[in-house]
Amino acid sequence: MAVKIRLRRMGAKKAPFYRVVVADSRFPRDGRFIEEIGTYNPMTEPAEVKIDAEKAKTWLKNGAQPTDTVKSLLKKTGITE
Repeated sequence: MAVKIRLRRMGAKKAPFYRVVVADSRFPRDGRFIEEIGTYNPMTEPAEVKIDAEKAKTWLKNGAQPTDTVKSLLKKTGITE
């Protein structure tokens, strides 16, 4: 099972809001997920990022691969280098 940490799109048309989730890579973007670990709102200025650091580190330690966007969000919040 290839586990990824990725964004799940929520919100209305032209008003995106994302949840940071841990999901099996075989499931669709907005489909089934294992656990929700945070949120990302790009519409605010500056963009609002809330990620549970403990859960994120646990999943990364267990082998979950973050997508490029989530990797940059983790760097911004200081969870990874």
